[in-house]
Amino acid sequence: MESDMGGKGEELSWRRSQALSGGGMKRLENLRETGRGTARERLDALLDPDSFVEIDALINHRNHQGNMHVHPQFGDGVVAGHGSVDGRRVFCFSQDFTVFGGSMGEMHAKKITKVIEMAERARVPLICIWDGGGQRAHDGVHSLAATGEMLDRLVSCSGRIPMVSLVLGPVVGVSALAAAIADFVILGEEHGQLFLSSPLETAETVSGEMSNEDLGGAQMHASRSGICCLTADDENDAMDIAIELLSFFPDYCGASPPHLDSGDPHDRDCPILKEIVPSDSNRPYDIVKVIQGTVDDSHFVELFPNYADNIVVGMARLAGHPIGIIANQPKVLAGCLDIDASIKAARFIRTCDAFNIPLLSFVDVPGFLPGTVQEWGGIIRHGAKMLYAYAEATVPMLTVVTRKAYGGAYLAMACKHLESDYNVAWPTGELAVMGAEGAVNIIHRRELKDAEDYQEKHAELVEDYRNKFGDPYVAARNGWLDDVIEPNETRLRLIRALKSLLSKRVWQPPRKHGNIPL
Repeated sequence: MESDMGGKGEELSWRRSQALSGGGMKRLENLRETGRGTARERLDALLDPDSFVEIDALINHRNHQGNMHVHPQFGDGVVAGHGSVDGRRVFCFSQDFTVFGGSMGEMHAKKITKVIEMAERARVPLICIWDGGGQRAHDGVHSLAATGEMLDRLVSCSGRIPMVSLVLGPVVGVSALAAAIADFVILGEEHGQLFLSSPLETAETVSGEMSNEDLGGAQMHASRSGICCLTADDENDAMDIAIELLSFFPDYCGASPPHLDSGDPHDRDCPILKEIVPSDSNRPYDIVKVIQGTVDDSHFVELFPNYADNIVVGMARLAGHPIGIIANQPKVLAGCLDIDASIKAARFIRTCDAFNIPLLSFVDVPGFLPGTVQEWGGIIRHGAKMLYAYAEATVPMLTVVTRKAYGGAYLAMACKHLESDYNVAWPTGELAVMGAEGAVNIIHRRELKDAEDYQEKHAELVEDYRNKFGDPYVAARNGWLDDVIEPNETRLRLIRALKSLLSKRVWQPPRKHGNIPL
């Protein structure tokens, strides 16, 4: 027996068509003319074909102030649901700029909150596409309340499920705060912008001294604020970046990262590594070449490449296993640690540790960067963040000392004393309190003062200090290094160590949480 729904079916079709039309065809076309995709087009580009299942498409705002009741907007400015990325389940949402400028009203925020909660319960990643102008003034305090609940749920998900934010338009106020909570923030080069305060309220932009791009554009956040981990050439590139990043991460904190063996031989010899580090310890070199020579297929996804580039962080694989890499960069500030580098590394270490991704550190660090700017800026506190992050990490930790490992900076770089699991050095490694020249100037200052030939005496004492302390064998004799290895066997040694450590589990005494020096 067939059921005749009559006008009910027509009403449903009309409501669905209204939801699909967003802010209307004219606004959708105007958005496309700017070079930006619509909310639904962005989700289509992100997800596997025909995998998207929408939720709350018929939700509507509840505001009757200012004649808002005559402007019903099904979906209320955000498209949300779940689908798959390379066959993996994800929850996602995409703000619709054509509906009230993507502003966050009460139901808009509640809809996002529902998706966040569903992602957490399902234990799968969350991908957030932001393109909106902060809180909707029309909704008043109701918008504030709903937004607060959304922020609370995002914080609750942090460290439980991977979260990626794609900023593909101007994002202002509380939406910017929400976007920044994610593990990774990707900005589109052309249109991605993040502001906490509206450019219309910023004196420099109002006066014309500074453009919106200068205030909160992709390049600024990638190089100065450190909020943006990678910039995307266009929207499709942003989707590709998000998909690749997720490929290194498990669905949730209780799962193992996905294994993807490329076929790169585990015992592959790496002769190029013998040629990278100069014999002169003061000459720079590119640590990225060391990383690429070690990891699977030389494929290394560097994160924050334009921010605090005296330290390098990023994702790679060893024998198919995802690893997070932290490495001093000798060609920038000689690899010294400063405030920005410490913050960058600490955040990355904790992200990897939260999702069971082993850590590999390449050490060539002469110390913390000296100077009043650093001291007044709180380098003590920020440097302690990095040390703290390493010390609290429970994932397998591997460390390779390529050259200098001096003083407190050496201790902050996953040394054996912070319970790093496997620590080796190349023959060029120098583990010491400080460099030979500096140590001699302090220890032998009186002897040097009285020397007949200062230069000759200084050179003699420096050579003697290096023979006693300036090689890796002193540390090896004391068990602070597990071995001294040839550079070309680095890959093989690391893979063997990693395989033996994948089952590592660390019991931690109960506590609410540690108090990292923020």
